[in-house]
Amino acid sequence: MNNLLIETTLFEARLQEDNGKLLVSGVLQRAGSKNQNGRVYPKHILEREVAQYQTLIKERRALGELDHPDSSVVNLQNVSHNVVEISWNGDDVVGKVEVLPTPSGNILKELFRSGIRLGISSRGMGSVQESPNGLEVQEDFNLIAFDFVSNPSTHGAFLSPISEGVNPTVCDIYCKTEDIISKIIMELGQEYGV
Repeated sequence: MNNLLIETTLFEARLQEDNGKLLVSGVLQRAGSKNQNGRVYPKHILEREVAQYQTLIKERRALGELDHPDSSVVNLQNVSHNVVEISWNGDDVVGKVEVLPTPSGNILKELFRSGIRLGISSRGMGSVQESPNGLEVQEDFNLIAFDFVSNPSTHGAFLSPISEGVNPTVCDIYCKTEDIISKIIMELGQEYGV
C-alpha cells in the first residue's frame, strides 16, 4: 500500500469519526520571532488579540478565507473555515480549525484529502516599526482572521487533519517534528541574520 493511499484512508477515517467534519490543527502564529515577511509580533500584543479572538470563537464567527484577500473584512462568499479553538503553547499560538462545507471549504478539504501541505496565516491591520529584530508590530494591531495559504509567513504554520478518537499520535508526532524543524530554521536564521 503506498503512502498516499494510507494517508487517504486515515483522512477518511478521521472524517467518519468527526461526523463528516474535517478538523485540522497546528501552529497559527508565533510571538517574538521574525517571520518570513520580516515581522515580529510581541507576545503581549498577540496575547491581547488572542483573548479578544476568543469572543469570535465562542460566537462561531472566527471565520477565515482560502488565500489572503486584500480586504480587512472577511468576505462570506469566500469563507472556507472556522477557528474552533485557540490557545498558547509557549510562544506559539496553536489552534483547531473546522473546514466548512462551502465552495472554498470544499476546495480546502480536497487539498487536504490529496495530501497537500497547507499553511495558515494571520490577517490583521496595524502599523510596524523598524527594530533590531525586524519590523515590530505595534500596539494598534488588530487581528482580523486566520486564512489558509500555500506559504505561511510563520515558520512551521502548516496544519494537519486531526481526530481525538482516531490515531491521535499522527498529528502529535507530525506537529512536534514541524515545531523542531521550525525552531532550528529560526535559530539558524537569527544566527546568520536571514
